[in-house]
Amino acid sequence: MSVEDFEELASKAPKNVQLEFLDGRLYVKGDHIEVEDFEELARRAPEGVKLELIGGKLEVKPLPDNRHRAIVVWLIRLFMQLRPELALYHEQDLKIGAYRKGHATADAALAPLDHFIAQDNTWADPDGVLMVVEVTSRDRDTDRRDRIDKVRGYAEAGIPVYLLIDRDNDTLVVHSGLKNGAYRQSPSFPYGAVVELPAPVNITLETEKLKDYAD
Repeated sequence: MSVEDFEELASKAPKNVQLEFLDGRLYVKGDHIEVEDFEELARRAPEGVKLELIGGKLEVKPLPDNRHRAIVVWLIRLFMQLRPELALYHEQDLKIGAYRKGHATADAALAPLDHFIAQDNTWADPDGVLMVVEVTSRDRDTDRRDRIDKVRGYAEAGIPVYLLIDRDNDTLVVHSGLKNGAYRQSPSFPYGAVVELPAPVNITLETEKLKDYAD
């Protein structure tokens, strides 16, 4: 996030929300923001700035680079072939976490065709979402955000499968086995492996192509 974007965002923040920009990171003074204030702030964000509320913390979703985009496009094309009755929705806004107080933009969310049409809210309810996908970005918050906080948030939201494509070590991690708001299984597979995505996704991923996108 640039200083210019921060200044524009801060000028548009709700009256009771005070923002800080320290060492390249966005913070809320008092380290707390109400869901309603977050949603208003997210609506007012400058073009190209995507905000998330993960574990009660205000986050800025990194802009994807070309390899990140290529991986998501590869997955979308695969699912069109393998599960044509479903759609892999790119950058889908979802309510996550306990009591739906978190708000995340998944790199992709798998759901039936036209699943989100009836939802008027920008931040969709996760009910009916079969899987979410995140592709790690080249930023210093990836470890906490994608490997810890979003694992918890997606599980608490009841999303059956969370597929993490981890570009730092060229692996795919399949979080599944949802029970009592937590994933019980998280096997890891190297790029090139044959990966079985469990129910309710029920497809086999041939991942050799991911080697072309390795950094």
